[in-house]
Amino acid sequence: MSDASPTILIKNGRLIDPLRQVDQTTDLLVSGGNVAKTGRLSDRADITLDASGKIVSPGLIDLHVHFRQPGDEEEETIESGSAAAVAGGFTSVVCMPNTQPPIDEATGVEFIHRMGRQARKTYIYVMGTLTKERAGVELSEMGLMAEAGAIGFTDDGAGVQDAAVMLRAMRYASMLDRVVAQHCQDDSLAKNGVMNAGYNSTVLGLPGIDPLAEEMMLWRDIQLVKKTRARYHAQHISTAGSVQLIRQAKKEGLPITCEVTPHHLLLTEESIVKDYDTNYKVNPPLRTLADIEALRRAVQEGLIDALATDHAPHLKSEKELEFLTAPFGIAGLECALALYRKALIDPGLIDWPELLAMLTWRPARVLGIEKGTLAVGDRADITIFDPDAEWTVDTSRFFSKSHNCPYQGWTVRGKVLHTLVNGEIRFSAE
Repeated sequence: MSDASPTILIKNGRLIDPLRQVDQTTDLLVSGGNVAKTGRLSDRADITLDASGKIVSPGLIDLHVHFRQPGDEEEETIESGSAAAVAGGFTSVVCMPNTQPPIDEATGVEFIHRMGRQARKTYIYVMGTLTKERAGVELSEMGLMAEAGAIGFTDDGAGVQDAAVMLRAMRYASMLDRVVAQHCQDDSLAKNGVMNAGYNSTVLGLPGIDPLAEEMMLWRDIQLVKKTRARYHAQHISTAGSVQLIRQAKKEGLPITCEVTPHHLLLTEESIVKDYDTNYKVNPPLRTLADIEALRRAVQEGLIDALATDHAPHLKSEKELEFLTAPFGIAGLECALALYRKALIDPGLIDWPELLAMLTWRPARVLGIEKGTLAVGDRADITIFDPDAEWTVDTSRFFSKSHNCPYQGWTVRGKVLHTLVNGEIRFSAE
């Protein structure tokens, strides 16, 4: 961005920059797309934003979204997903490669980046697949995708079942200095399950996904990390057993990170029993209250590296199918910040600096990108939000093309007011 871009003065905001341990009421001047000054400022600017009573944060980063392009543009596009992202305060997102066709070669990576530039909202990063066509058999063209800008590799939506294939993938990714992200699920245990395995799945007559399906693959991958020292990221962990495995792996100093979603911090399988609504159908499935409590404790102790939405839009007609055949997934980018507040801050588990760390510099570190802070000279990716503003989730007002969201009608607190990307206001609630 050239110096011709507007200067923006943000006044009287509570600047929280967790990486630099800054938490103070101050002003911030944006010029030429970068942070120019902080402190008590009297500079003239093209645009002045009054942030009194608001939080000014480094731009939020979501390292796990599905924007469905190419192949399912009726559900979401890079353009609509990007608009949803900035409305949720996210200035950088990472698109998963389980599209149609999958992103398993360099041209796919280049396509996603090009569409992201054209959308001109949030920064779009992309992970390539670990294996060709996400079939779990033959490694994808990881080197060429890395050259094209792939930030990491995953077969998200499917765990790599063959340990030998996963071992080769980790070794190759290590050579390329890229993170390997895994959807931990042993298909021999998960089979055709659609919800958490247990008493409730039995009562409802629905096939279940045993927690062991997640934990067995996570355990296996930890052994592979011990051998390869590859950077490994466990996606959307959902069980108390997974928390314990991550805890032990980190104690051993292994290069392992993990993420957790809003729905695994807020919702249990009891929601399915109560409402029998396919908007609660996700993979990994909603678990038990004991699992939620374990995940929340893990957040509190700093074990969880990143909060990720796993934004997974689907058509209303698809979600209206029977529970067995409806697709997995929740669309939630635009209400995520308020949901994180509800799950973690309102119960007194953590404070705003700790929460924002898991949405800024810590996911940036997982990805290996230099983002997530607002030091002078840094790119001005900024989220301004009112932490106490109360509002009602209304999916009809979503920028996302899909409205498969179980939080419809929820009253929540924490509203994004402005999102700046590269020093430009890309979203304003006004």
